[in-house]
Amino acid sequence: MAETTVSGAIHPILENDYASIWMGIEVLAISDGHATIRMTLRQEMLNGFGMAHGGMIFAFADSAFALACNPATPAPGEENNITVAAGVDINFLKPAYRGQVITAVADRRSSAGRSGLYDIQIFAADADAQPDPEKPGELIAEFRGRSRTIPKK
Repeated sequence: MAETTVSGAIHPILENDYASIWMGIEVLAISDGHATIRMTLRQEMLNGFGMAHGGMIFAFADSAFALACNPATPAPGEENNITVAAGVDINFLKPAYRGQVITAVADRRSSAGRSGLYDIQIFAADADAQPDPEKPGELIAEFRGRSRTIPKK
């Protein structure tokens, strides 16, 4: 079941995530090492060419990355740790446009000690397209994130 708003009730890191709130992110699924989110591209998210600004695609993928990296309910003894980006790469494959719905699917590929590796695929579909969980649109970008777990300040 999709949540229509971003809130701390969905995941604690979203409670004060004003960027994700501004983007209008909808959380579709969260589990250990996985997150699926979506949002609709608005006019203020476009660049001078009339397509989604790369920074918007990056920020959207980064929110999915954060949700996949951090458990909604930390294991006992892990409450004072957070997982953050140690580095990321993004490849833009195709443009997306105003009114399209973009979906990010984040999955953990590897975890060792305090380090992890995550792949996030970003898809775009027209707003009137029938939702398909198996293929949420056309692949427009791939984001690879390297994570590091650190003490919370």
